[in-house]
Formats: sequence, structure tokens, C-alpha cells
Amino acid sequence: MRTIRLFIVAAVMVACAHAAQAQQAAKVWKIGVLVSSTKSINAPREQGLRQGLRDLGYEEGKNIVLEYRFAEGKFERLPELAAELVRMNVDVIVAGGTRVTVAAREATRTIPIVVEGVGSLREAGLISTHSNPGGNVTGVSRISPDFFGKRLSLLKEAVPKAFRAAALFTSDNPSYEARVKEMDLGVRALGMKLQPLAVKTVNDFDSAFKAAAKEQADTLLVMPDALFHSHPERVVELATKNKLPAMYDRVDFFEAGGLMSYGVSLPDLSRQAAWYVVQILKGSKPSELSLVEPIQSKFTINLKAAQQIGLTLPSPLVMKADQVIK
Repeated sequence: MRTIRLFIVAAVMVACAHAAQAQQAAKVWKIGVLVSSTKSINAPREQGLRQGLRDLGYEEGKNIVLEYRFAEGKFERLPELAAELVRMNVDVIVAGGTRVTVAAREATRTIPIVVEGVGSLREAGLISTHSNPGGNVTGVSRISPDFFGKRLSLLKEAVPKAFRAAALFTSDNPSYEARVKEMDLGVRALGMKLQPLAVKTVNDFDSAFKAAAKEQADTLLVMPDALFHSHPERVVELATKNKLPAMYDRVDFFEAGGLMSYGVSLPDLSRQAAWYVVQILKGSKPSELSLVEPIQSKFTINLKAAQQIGLTLPSPLVMKADQVIK
């Protein structure tokens, strides 16, 4: 009799285990993705995220649903779109950019937020440290420790006689003041002078470039920000019009006809972010998942753009480029 009872108990336990596995297998996770730009601009990131999730066994139509919300450059819509994802009770929110992450964090302190390349997390109060985020935000940083210094040195190498470096910032970016100080120190170390060009909207672009021309700026650094990433063609157009040798942070600008870019691969960042999403779906807490920094950047040069502004780039610099348009 005892043997029969043990057999029944064991059978029940096995049945329960199979039922639990079946329930887990049937689970379809809902992943919200909040984007500041348009679907077309975000396409490389979307492709990277989907590929990263597929590589880890998560695919739409099987065990996940991706809910995208695009602000299309209208940043005032981000809080509304973030709140919409929260109301949908998504399991994770994926965010790219400081503005987007701030909007997501203001909408929820409980739903995990995975960043796919953000550079100002600490300045915005979104994490405690990279090794110990401490809240509901984690993921992939976008800026390596040498990011700003490397961009400056490459720009100086492109225009050895440059003296005044204009830098295009957005004044409402959480890292604005810290970045201005950092850039000023870097520019001074190269024997140059910094001219900050602070803007808030795309309507300020023209006046910013007029100010650069008035002060006779001879180089331009475009700082990482969703505002510029949403209007790469316009930024490149104004830099070309004013014959300003410019260094950008994303290949979007390079592909739009910009002179040079130095930065990480956005699809790679999104693929890395997919790992964080999966760890959270498996039960990990974002507060305990250390953020990683990019380890490899890509340097591009557009010789056609150089010709347009009457600039001859030194051969050693061209040889350093990972990609060259002739």
C-alpha cells in the first residue's frame, strides 16, 4: 500500500512538473520598445535587437511580442508613449537614448528598462553606477571612456591648423554641463578653443551655425543626442554649407554625406541589449545586472564630403579609417 501511495505521489509530481513546463513554454513575453526617431531611422537598431533575440531563442510569433512606439522626433510625445507601454503591462521596456530612458523611467519604477546604447545614465540619475545600477534600468552604455578624446584627436588630425572647435549640444540634455566642461578640457589640451553651440529644437540649428560662422569656427563636433540623430540630413547640410569639417558620432551622418564619424555600431548595441532582455525574462533583476561599455568603435571618412568643403585629408588619417567613401 505504501508503495502504491509513493507511486501516486511521484506521478502527481511528474504531472505537475510537466504542466509547469508546458505553461512556461506557452508563455509569450511582451517587450515594449520606445524610440525617439522614426521607424526608418531606427531600422538598423530594430534589426539588431530582433537578431539578438532570435540568437537567444526568442522570436515573434513563438514566444515574444514586440510593441514598438515611435516619437518620430517629437520628444514631447515620449512620456505619453512610455505610459502607453506601461498600461499594456509589458514585461520589459527597451530604450535607446537618454531622453527616451528618462521618459520610460518616469513612467515606471517597476517594469525593467533595458538601454541599447545610452551615454548619460548617471548624469540623468537613472543608475547609481555601471557595476551596480541599483534600480530598474540596466543594459548597454554607448560611450567608451576614450570616446570624446578620440573624436577630438581625429578631428585635429584632419585639420591640423584648426584653432576654434564648435560643438553642437542640446542645452536640455542631462549631461550638457558635464560634457561642455569635459570637451573644454580636451580642446584646450590640443591647443584649441571651444565654442559651445547650444540648441533646444531643430529650429535653432540655423542660428547655431550662424554663430559658428561669426566666431570663425574651423571645426565642428556634433555631440550625441536624439535631436541630432533625428535630423542627420539637416545637420550635415548646414555643416557642408558653412564648410565646417565635422566629426559625428553615428554612421547615419556619414551615410547622409557627413565628413567623418567615430562611434559604436548601433545594431551591435541592440544585439547586446537583447542579452539583457533575455536575462530579465529568465528572472534576473535589472538592479543586479552590471552595464557594459562598448569595446569597439568604427571610424569612417567621406572623401567626397571633404572635396565639397575644399578639405584635403592627410593620408595617414585616411589609412586609419574602417570605411572610406571615395
